[in-house]
Amino acid sequence: MSNKAKIEVEGKTYEYPILEGTRGPKVVDIRSFFKDTGMFTYDPGFTSTASCESKITFIDGAKGELRYRGERIEELVKKHNYLEICYLLLNDRLPSKEEAEAFDNEIRHRSFVDEGMKKLFEAFPRSAHPMAMLSSAVSALSAFYFDHVKIEDEAEYDEMAKRIIAKIPTLAAMAYRRNLGIPVIYPDIDRYFTENFLYMMRAYPGGKFHRQPGKKAPTTIKEVEIRALDTIFSLHADHEQNASTTTVRSVASTGAHPYAAISAGIDALWGRAHGGANESVIAQLELIGDVKNVEKFIAKAKDPNDDFKLMGFGHRVYKNFDPRARILKQLQDELKEELNLDSKLMEIASKIEEIALNDDYFISRKLYPNIDFYSGVILTALQIPKNMFTPIFVIGRTVGWITQWIEFKKDKTSKIARPRQLYTGK
Repeated sequence: MSNKAKIEVEGKTYEYPILEGTRGPKVVDIRSFFKDTGMFTYDPGFTSTASCESKITFIDGAKGELRYRGERIEELVKKHNYLEICYLLLNDRLPSKEEAEAFDNEIRHRSFVDEGMKKLFEAFPRSAHPMAMLSSAVSALSAFYFDHVKIEDEAEYDEMAKRIIAKIPTLAAMAYRRNLGIPVIYPDIDRYFTENFLYMMRAYPGGKFHRQPGKKAPTTIKEVEIRALDTIFSLHADHEQNASTTTVRSVASTGAHPYAAISAGIDALWGRAHGGANESVIAQLELIGDVKNVEKFIAKAKDPNDDFKLMGFGHRVYKNFDPRARILKQLQDELKEELNLDSKLMEIASKIEEIALNDDYFISRKLYPNIDFYSGVILTALQIPKNMFTPIFVIGRTVGWITQWIEFKKDKTSKIARPRQLYTGK
């Protein structure tokens, strides 16, 4: 069997190596194609193009499979917390008990940000979207830690990565509190990563929590809430070469500061077609308003002359059930009572799911519920407003972005991103 692909162009035949990874489709190495033929390849959206070689995350869309460093996502979220999964992505192995404790402890102590950052948030209007503030704040971190622009050894890579993972939840909480016009709450090093984020969102000076009228003030954050949000962070930790990760790698290729690359990734994630999708799911459930209206909106989604799209269904890569969606669906069912999920939103979502999973229109197009369909309902139960859904995504994905940045920088064959074009102008 030949390990080369033959491509005929205008009567001449050229041969290109076929490369084989440990999983997934083989690829044709066409790096010399332009030099050989004087032609470019044309692939808008990179639907058939491998932009890099990576050892981090693998997706099989046809099987509905997702693996971090070879480990199945279903097993990881069952046995490990988010920070242990961060360690896996950064180090290509799961930590020992001692390593996990040391990693956790360092993340806790690195979670504080320079006091000067408070002035940055104060400069934003209270109406600013948290993603705008978060992107700006992460970009500003490159001024506070400019030494990361040139990294020379493993210890520096490690410090840079831990620093951004630790500070992202603090910056996200600061953006949230700026929207409310209330004082910033500093991290509490006695709290685990996910609990600490909820604490920084909910607490008031003195460590007290928000009290609803007529109800006793809570004294702690429920374990079930920590578990639910930790699972969401874990499911978002990395997702191969998606739009925002490709953006991070592209900015990395220019030699820009790693935190500038992360800031660009945040901007890419903000889009409604990417990280902003779960925000759109809840907005759409609220628009539908009642279970009796579901069939009318399903009909609109199927009407080729109607611009309405059913949010939370279908995925660019998964042509089967999104494995992350399966996990969240199970978690949602398990924690329905404990999380006090919104029964009306749940009823509408369940009806949509029931119809879509049994309708030939959706089945034939492989439009299965994705992670956004379920995460929004859970985040709503955690009293997190819609405009904070995408910052939650950022918190989870930061470890993936920085791991991808490190992998790119260490790749001796990497080059500056410079796609070609098919020019059709004058």
